[in-house]
Amino acid sequence: MAGAELVEVVSGVLAGYRGAKRYFPGFGHRFHPRDPRRDPLVRAVEDAVRDGVVEGAYLRIGLEIERQPVPVPMNVDGATAIVYSELGFAPELGRGLFVLSRAVGVLAHAWEEHGEGRRIKGPIPPPLLPAYRGPKPRDLPPDRGPKPHDLPTDREPEPHDLPSERDHGAT
Repeated sequence: MAGAELVEVVSGVLAGYRGAKRYFPGFGHRFHPRDPRRDPLVRAVEDAVRDGVVEGAYLRIGLEIERQPVPVPMNVDGATAIVYSELGFAPELGRGLFVLSRAVGVLAHAWEEHGEGRRIKGPIPPPLLPAYRGPKPRDLPPDRGPKPHDLPTDREPEPHDLPSERDHGAT
């Protein structure tokens, strides 16, 4: 599919979503007018098309969606869907692949916060964290509350903090 046919098909699909007032997955972002993760992924696919590694049909579709009269910027979900589709994965596998990659990112984020001695709260922008509305802070007797060794530190991880070969099933 190319040229005018692509424009017509994409326009019709988007019109159906708009008419049904349905969210179009892979486009738009809650926090960014343009998802900063989109550009490097799209550039990588453009490079792969130029080098003859992938055909680029799904890339053309995604870029056409962004070019429609009411442009909606692609988000990381849309960009990774293009990558997976260009690599030949069935659309039904997309969500699973996305969840796997997102899980690795969440794990890395939690480990980073652990290493910095910060509370592990997940990948939520600070302005969106809920405000504490519980009881006012109070002084505790010295025998109550966390001990100094229970508090987070800025220390490097100790060898016992890191996974060992035993943790990965090695014998």
